[in-house]
Order: sequence, then C-alpha cells, then structure tokens
Amino acid sequence: MFETREFAKQMIRTLRDHGHQAYLVGGCVRDLVLGIEPTDYDVATDATPAEVIRIFPETYAVGAQFGVVLVPVRDGASTVVEVATFRSDIGYSDGRHPDQVRFSKSAQEDVERRDFTINGLLLDPVKDEVLDFVGGRKDLEAGIIRTIGRPELRFAEDKLRMLRAVRFAARFGYSIEPETFAAIKKLAAGISQVSRERVRDELTKMLTEGHARQAFLLLDETGLLQEVLPEISAMKGVQQPPEFHPEGDVFVHTLLLLQELPHPCPATLAWGALLHDVGKPPTFRVAPERIRFDNHVDVGVKMAEAICRRLRFANDDTEQILALVANHMRFSHAPQMKDSTFKRFVRMPQFEQHIELHRLDCRASHGDLTSYNFTRERIASIPPEAIRPPLLISGDDLIAAGYLPGPRFKEILSQVEDAQLEGRLQSKDSAMEYVRREFPRQADHSGRS
Repeated sequence: MFETREFAKQMIRTLRDHGHQAYLVGGCVRDLVLGIEPTDYDVATDATPAEVIRIFPETYAVGAQFGVVLVPVRDGASTVVEVATFRSDIGYSDGRHPDQVRFSKSAQEDVERRDFTINGLLLDPVKDEVLDFVGGRKDLEAGIIRTIGRPELRFAEDKLRMLRAVRFAARFGYSIEPETFAAIKKLAAGISQVSRERVRDELTKMLTEGHARQAFLLLDETGLLQEVLPEISAMKGVQQPPEFHPEGDVFVHTLLLLQELPHPCPATLAWGALLHDVGKPPTFRVAPERIRFDNHVDVGVKMAEAICRRLRFANDDTEQILALVANHMRFSHAPQMKDSTFKRFVRMPQFEQHIELHRLDCRASHGDLTSYNFTRERIASIPPEAIRPPLLISGDDLIAAGYLPGPRFKEILSQVEDAQLEGRLQSKDSAMEYVRREFPRQADHSGRS
C-alpha cells in the first residue's frame, strides 16, 4: 500500500497548493497510530466535490451528493483514494443516509459527525501531526470503543454502527464504553432496518478478521445476535453427548470452532463453520442411550440456505456454504468408502475448505484427528490423474452403439465411471463391453432393439 499512501500524501499537497485544507482521516489514521499498515486511505478536505473533480479530472463521483468522490491511484487502477468534503449532516430518516448535507469549512465539525472516537483522528502528513478533536488518541491508548457524542444519536444516524462497534472491539481486543454498550442493547432491534447486504458484509468481516469468537460473544452480549442470526442464538444451552463433545453445548462448540479459523480465512469457509451445526437445535432429542440430533445435517442445509437467501449471498457462495454444511459429517465414513466414492468425495469443488472444516470441527470438540489424517494419507497415496481421469465413454458413444437418449444415460455413465475409478475398467472397449452386459438395449417404440 506504499504507492497508495504516497499518492494520498501528494493529493493533500496538491489540494493545499490550490488553497484548500486537506488531511488523512478515519481508519487509516487510526491504523497508522497503532503501527498497522492501512488497507485504504481516505482524505478529508474543505474543497467541494466539484472543486476536487476540477483538480483531479480522473475521478469517480460515486457519492458527490454526500461530498464523496474517488480518485484512482493510477490511470485505470482499481485502487482509489476516497476524498470527502468536510460536512455536517442534518437528519437521518432512513437510518443510513443524511436527509440533508451541508458542506463545511471546519475540520472539527466534520469529525464530530463521524462514528467512533478512534476513527475521528486527522493526520497532517506534511507535518506528521495528528489532530484530535474527540479524544480518539486517549481511547486508543485505553482500548475503548466510544461513539463521538451521544451514542443513541450516532446509532440512530446509521444503525449499522452498532455492528461496527462490536467488530472494532473484537478486532482490536478493546472494550465498548458502558454508555455506548447500553445504547446498543437498547437499540439492537433497530438493526433490522439496515439492508441485509450491509449486515452480511459486516458479519463476514467479523468472521474473517481473526477474532470471530470474541465478535460473536459480543454480538450475544449486546442482543444483536438474536436480531441478525437468531438461528445461532438458538444454539445456546443445547447440550451435546459428552463422549463426542466434552466442550459443552452447541453454542460453545461453534464459538471454539470460530476461534480456530485461520487468518486470513475464506468467507465461505467461515460461514460454513458458523452454520455447520445450525440444524442441531431443532433436531435435539434425548434418546435412552444418549442425546441425538436426527437428520441435523439435512435440516441444517435447509436452514443455512434460508440464511444465505435472507442475507443475499451470491449463488456461488451459497452453493459452497451449503456444500460445507452438507458434507461436514462424511469424513468419519472415509475409511469405509469405496474407491469410487472416496475419489468423488475428495474432488468436490474447493475440497480444501471441506477438510479444513473437518479439522477445525475435531479440534473444537473431541480433538481426535484420525479421520482427518486418514483422508490426507489416502489422498496422498492416489495419483492425481487417478482421482479425476478422463472419462472412458460419453453419451455420444452410447448413441453410436444404438442406445436411445434419455434419463437412463446418467445412470449408465455414472456406473461406468464408478467402475473406472475402482480400477475395473481401463479402456473404452472394456467400458462398452460392460455397458452391453449390464445395460442391454431396450426396444424402441417401433419394436426394434
């Protein structure tokens, strides 16, 4: 990000050369103060959007009505610096966008409308000087998440800020200031007014930034979990058979699994981990011999699909998340799988996510990695070309041999591939012999065979 940082500094110099105030602002300043390399850079200035566009013609005016334009670091580059005009906001009827924006010449007035003190710092990169109008440096040193001004007002302006407070607290290991925490608990139900896509994206960040367990504990403590993911909240107190889950109930197990997630973590793996046992609460029953969760995988897949649709995941992501939930119990059967079944199993799309979820699932419960190690060793013993060999025959070959196209083709081709994967068929000729023997041609409507 060095190039972006230098570009942002040069932008500030250019804006000042044109007679404007300009500073780095927000999360990038917070991260620089903490010694963390920022992922992006934002600039605040008293230049209006029209003035910014005149100074930097290669600009995307994506939010000019709110004083925001994007300036690409290089021609055609996807990396941009966000430039926002100092402003004060008036009214938030929809709980997200200001009803009226008034551009300002005051950096302090601009900062005072932002969310949290730790995100309200300004940096003059020319003098290397931090401007702090809201006590952000003190809160960084104390490890506190605190709203700028009255918490209820800040959360009424944009209710997503409640989730952001939780995410920042988990990410940095900070505490949420008591008044801010109390306001979240009081207003938690209002999160339903936030678009599902924004909620999904904030939850995904919590799951993938490396502190997912703490984030979900805080979601639960603030009352937000019941509002955004009641299916996860329902896991609390759902006991499990201690011989398989000595760690405790389904919620405890899920939190332990989230704690084990790698960092960085693919979003689909993180969501698969969160939802892998979502079918347990509604299928819980106490049988004479032990606690059981009959068909919890099938129920869980349906519930996970409903959650993915509710949060408007992309179809590809939904498909992978559901596959993770559907297959997470299959590893215990790996030693008994036929060669064909095993090869089909391990060539599932993104199989590394499946086996990683199994490993994490074991570590968060009984700790027995026997099935994991067996699967790894069995995969290593099979040449890659034997797991996904070229098919010996196709539907065209069946038609050429006089078979009538239809649903039967799928069954024939599947059984031929099974025999091939098990090493019983090695050539096209042997495959066609197998077909003629096992699947005699049926007569067509004219009586010909």
